[in-house]
Amino acid sequence: MHYKVDHKLNCKGLSCPMPVVQTKKMMEQLEPGQVLEVEATDKGSVADLRSWSTRMGHQYLGNREENGVIHHYLRKISIEETQEEQRFPHVVDLKQLKERWQDKDLQLIDVREPMEYAFSHIPSARLIPLGELKKRLAELDPEKETWVICRSGNRSDFACRILSENGFKHVRNVVPGMNEWTGPTVKSD
Repeated sequence: MHYKVDHKLNCKGLSCPMPVVQTKKMMEQLEPGQVLEVEATDKGSVADLRSWSTRMGHQYLGNREENGVIHHYLRKISIEETQEEQRFPHVVDLKQLKERWQDKDLQLIDVREPMEYAFSHIPSARLIPLGELKKRLAELDPEKETWVICRSGNRSDFACRILSENGFKHVRNVVPGMNEWTGPTVKSD
């Protein structure tokens, strides 16, 4: 699979703490939502970059190794994504999703970006990135129960309002989202 990245950072040959130091500098230059690919050869960079991303509030999307080079993918989070406020009144929690994710009568829509989805998604979830939702409404059944998930519940909150405003009758926002989902996931190739 080809991963769309906005910037690349070469940290090959550097050891701890330099991949994290270089990544920090580069992340400061990125716009919210942009994806950084960090190429590293230090095996410790997997734990280091994952831990640093979590502490700093950025999203560690995942990694892949190719010919001794570890390709890390990190996404810069915007302030809006970290806010706790939920505006859409109809929500379900992850426990309810665990009970229903295989239900054929449920439309489960994942509104994250393709790379986020590729690294880990619920097997029954259909990818429709938030930015494409309005133009892809015709692909969905407005009469069907529709649950929407993202990373934290914020993008899905916005998506639920879009669906509701466009005649979808049974819409629910899944909170808190994939960042706390412990159920089954798959990876796309």
